[in-house]
Amino acid sequence: MIIVDNIEQLSEQWFKLRAGNPGASSFDKIVTSKGAPSTQYKKYLYQLVGESILGDKIETYTNAAMQRGTELEPEARELFEMINDIEVKQVGLCFPNEERKYHASLDGLLDDSGLEIKCPLIQTHIGYLLGNKLPTEYIQQVQGSMLVTGFNSYWFMSYYPGIKPFIIKVERDEKFIEKLRVALDDFCMELVMLVKKLKGGL
Repeated sequence: MIIVDNIEQLSEQWFKLRAGNPGASSFDKIVTSKGAPSTQYKKYLYQLVGESILGDKIETYTNAAMQRGTELEPEARELFEMINDIEVKQVGLCFPNEERKYHASLDGLLDDSGLEIKCPLIQTHIGYLLGNKLPTEYIQQVQGSMLVTGFNSYWFMSYYPGIKPFIIKVERDEKFIEKLRVALDDFCMELVMLVKKLKGGL
């Protein structure tokens, strides 16, 4: 695993480093939670082709709830540290190896695991507490982060102020990760080919 810890998340450098590079938070646009091709595959592919040509990350949609989640993340991370009596390190992002074909932007790095934090709307948080399992919509991101980091387990935390947090340790699913690995390799190969084709036509 290659750890980039000399840049801050959401900084200009961070966005540039991620431009045209598939990230774990968007792996659901490549495969479904069952490992089948996602209906968003082509749209995401073309977005990254454009970013690769421009050399910069394009603007993506952000609403008030997403902004609120970003603001609450440090508070949630501190609570996770207190509950587990552990120090959580913040890093820019991680790549699986020197090829740097895809990445994961961890919300927290532990000695032998990572942390994914969500700060959703109250009804969503209650649903996570009652469901008591990793929400299906984050399987690709969490398992994908384990693919990138090589970790055998990963922490998922949902936080809403004033209500108990939902914290669960997720184990590595090697069968799903292998499907994801193959899909990512194919996606990245197609990405490179399309960028070369379009650049050649400029």
